[in-house]
Amino acid sequence: MRYRGLTLVLTFLFYTSYHLSRKPISIVKSELHLNCSALGRSPPNSTNSTTWCDWAPFDQENYKELFGALDNAFLVAYAIGMFISGIFGERLPLRYYLSGGMVLSGLFTCLFGLGYFWNIHMLWYFVVIQIFNGLVQTTGWPSVVTCVGNWFGKGKRGLIMGIWNSHTSVGNILGSLIAGVWVSSAWGLSFIVPGIIIIVMGVVCFLFLVEYPEDVDCSPPLHHSESEKNPEEALSTDNGNLNATSRENIVDISDSARPSTEQPEAISFLGALRIPGVVEFSLCLLFAKLVSYTFLYWLPLYIVNVAHFSAKEAGDMSTLFDAGGIIGGILAGLISDYSDGRATTCCVMLIAAAPMLFLYNHIGQNGIGTSIAMLIVCGALVNGPYALITTAVSADLGTHECLKGNSKALSTVTAIIDGTGSIGAALGPLLAGLISPTGWNNVFYMLITADILACLLLSRLVYKEVQGWFGSCTRKRGFKEF
Repeated sequence: MRYRGLTLVLTFLFYTSYHLSRKPISIVKSELHLNCSALGRSPPNSTNSTTWCDWAPFDQENYKELFGALDNAFLVAYAIGMFISGIFGERLPLRYYLSGGMVLSGLFTCLFGLGYFWNIHMLWYFVVIQIFNGLVQTTGWPSVVTCVGNWFGKGKRGLIMGIWNSHTSVGNILGSLIAGVWVSSAWGLSFIVPGIIIIVMGVVCFLFLVEYPEDVDCSPPLHHSESEKNPEEALSTDNGNLNATSRENIVDISDSARPSTEQPEAISFLGALRIPGVVEFSLCLLFAKLVSYTFLYWLPLYIVNVAHFSAKEAGDMSTLFDAGGIIGGILAGLISDYSDGRATTCCVMLIAAAPMLFLYNHIGQNGIGTSIAMLIVCGALVNGPYALITTAVSADLGTHECLKGNSKALSTVTAIIDGTGSIGAALGPLLAGLISPTGWNNVFYMLITADILACLLLSRLVYKEVQGWFGSCTRKRGFKEF
């Protein structure tokens, strides 16, 4: 139990530091391109320029497209790297892989901030840093999910991982607060301080992370229910008794499902795609993550433009969306554990999110109280399905019964699901940058459409879950009548 708690706390801190280092870019955007005439100060060269206080090259009229390019550089590299990262994660020691990725990520985050102190104004420098940072950050998610999956079984996985997944929102909140301290004075420190933090956590990972229960003589967890572990008992409950042929078949199934003493081979990419539900949840996450990451990268700028807050105030206000994400992730895990309906839980929250996004855009700035309430509700509904799919669903599919006890699939499955989702994460901020000049209303229409598509992609799995519920009720009623 002590090692389980340690693993949960350490992986929580590790991925908190990953998101802590991603968030500053969204806070600093509003400082890189300001409304200079609103500062009340005259430009140094005594001209009437409205961009004298901006940081070149983001002082151009197409600054939103340039910000979109920065976001896209990171997210496209992250999406591409994620598909490869899971394969490496299954074949390399996770402790080395994760700690190395954290140190490199901290280095590239610091290099972005050093552009301020080195007075760098070339777009290619910031884009290249974002690309390399996106690649090395792919070491994080498959590794931490695999570590947690190795230590925790299916029982309360939704609730446990829902609480644990709050590291994403905690990291975003801390990243916003840390970046906000220096955003208006020396924005370079908004990157350097988070970069140092993730480097320190990388060293902690190298020194203290325990990958497998077997490494410290602990028993591995149960990844399936008792009926899945003991097919003979489940069938005898349904049918009363078994004939000899059925018993022989059950013995064959049990033997094949039992892990062999030899080390199993890591599953292939195509083999992971064949696991039931992987494709549907991956495509659903593409659209769900599109919405979540558009908020992650553009919400502070939206608040500055619409509510006319300062950069620091907008950054602080945007943390309410992440606070709602914590609530949504925990609720999604709890409800899906209770109902045994991961897909249905995601679908219901996605359906509810669409009208809430519409309302936030139209009435969300009608008062500070309304804005706070709607940001929390939108954060819960948008990030709840995203959190559930990337944690409990990924762990369930990575330890699916069709794998017959092979534990060398969790990292690959997690990488496929999150990698596909990261394509949406790359598209969302890019589309927001292209669409926002036509009006913020169109950006929100795009987000609502993505939510609806995410829901539709789960319709087949939702239908199967509902069928399972009705079938279970029928069987229970039959036993009572008998």
